[in-house]
Amino acid sequence: MNKAGRSLISGFLSSLERHPDRLALELGEEKLTYGQLWEQASRIAAAIQEHCAPSDPLIALLAYRSVIAYAGVLGILASGRGYVPLNPKFPTDRTLAMLNASHCTTIVAGPECANAVTSLLPHLEASFTWLLAGSDSMPQDRFPKPHLAIADREMKAQLDAALPCSPANATAYLLFTSGSTGVPKGVAVSQSNICRYLDYVGRRYSVHDQDRCSQNFDLTFDLSVHDLFSCWDAGATLCSFPEQVLVPATMIEESRLTVWFSVPSLAMFANKIGLLEPGAFPTLRLSLFCGEALSCNLAERWQRAALFSRIENIYGPTEATVAITHYPWDQIHSSAECVNGIVPIGWIFKGQECCVVDEKLAPVPMGQVGELCLSGSQVTGGYFNDPGRTHSQFVRLDGSPDKIWYRTGDLVRQDNRQCLYFLGRKDNQVKVNGYRVELQEIDLALREASGTELAVAIPWPVSEGTAAGIVAVLCGADASLDDHVIELCANRLPRYMVPSSIYHFDSLPLNVNGKVDRTQISERIRYLSAHP
Repeated sequence: MNKAGRSLISGFLSSLERHPDRLALELGEEKLTYGQLWEQASRIAAAIQEHCAPSDPLIALLAYRSVIAYAGVLGILASGRGYVPLNPKFPTDRTLAMLNASHCTTIVAGPECANAVTSLLPHLEASFTWLLAGSDSMPQDRFPKPHLAIADREMKAQLDAALPCSPANATAYLLFTSGSTGVPKGVAVSQSNICRYLDYVGRRYSVHDQDRCSQNFDLTFDLSVHDLFSCWDAGATLCSFPEQVLVPATMIEESRLTVWFSVPSLAMFANKIGLLEPGAFPTLRLSLFCGEALSCNLAERWQRAALFSRIENIYGPTEATVAITHYPWDQIHSSAECVNGIVPIGWIFKGQECCVVDEKLAPVPMGQVGELCLSGSQVTGGYFNDPGRTHSQFVRLDGSPDKIWYRTGDLVRQDNRQCLYFLGRKDNQVKVNGYRVELQEIDLALREASGTELAVAIPWPVSEGTAAGIVAVLCGADASLDDHVIELCANRLPRYMVPSSIYHFDSLPLNVNGKVDRTQISERIRYLSAHP
């Protein structure tokens, strides 16, 4: 085992050494100890070392909520490379774009991804080495030359040599975020970036070897890195829920979870189906929310359901490595500190830096609204092989020319306690009949007027970047009260912000990361408008 320095896998290896027989992973009925999970990971690492060029820094992983998905992450890291997670449920074109951008030449594929592999193969212009881990259910003759397919039975039982040391600046993982041009942006997170994050949250949240931690996030979402490695660093048990569990919150009691981490949307749906009853989650001691705005009402409801749990709202873009601010929910004081019904994103992690700037990148006075910029050891070096985008988002500010700052695109205000309040996205500010409108403010009015957390304001119709008005989409509300909802909104919002009509959906579409997807909602409204 590599003990030369801290790396993303070193915490897992320490836990393996301390107690190989403790449970590392529960996935439905499958349960693997640290030793058993390492056996799988070690075989994958050995196959990579045998069949891949040492000069290849990144290995793609095509697997989904399976043992191979988790062993694949560990095996790739153990080989001294960084991993590039691919989701078999993504459209083929998006997966191809990610493969092309990453320059990977090797793909570790789980047996659950046979259909995705079949869809990909005709479109691949380059040849790949395929490591078919986990079973021999994917026949090698499916892979035409010049592809090379290594069957599971051909993989060695274990590594031949000690693990290579991963330099601090080496890429631990490469993830892709949505790009405004439709082309995914690659964010390469270094070993140093992610280890600095894990060391900080390890001290702050004190996950220990008796904890049972949720695993809600897809591997293509950077919050999954927290799921896996904050758990395995501590020697705890990772509880991954099968895909058929529509609301993972139902598994909290059944899996006896002590640590929960999700986007707020999952909690919204749990609330909708009546799961957030007082005292419903007595085993939880820590609840973390990230990825989208957490409403005050939802935090209050979760706290009543998880009476003994510490709740924190954490915030951070992929470019700043998982999360970089935290706000501890306080049952007595926090409700009064919420703005637009949204829980603050709180204080910057110790050792990291933030600055609130205007459109000219000059710092704004305390208490004024501006764009949040981030700097420090968690901030990545830019977009992978994309100097143009890097130059536009990773900038230097007057007064600190020696530092690189990441422009988040998030609008915030900071008070005299240094607490940050999230006020929305710059790109969620829309113009309605010439007025600049923040959709989050309308969302709040809709939630309070309709009595449902599942309320979204959509600019409609939109032409050349300007909306003629606003429509509302509600889920779980009484349609007979629509006129009353609009009246209540009119009592607190300017006329140009009041929804002109309300659509009722059985459910709100979510993206792969579990967030409410406004784009899909807009597309559905467009269809309904064209087919009344």
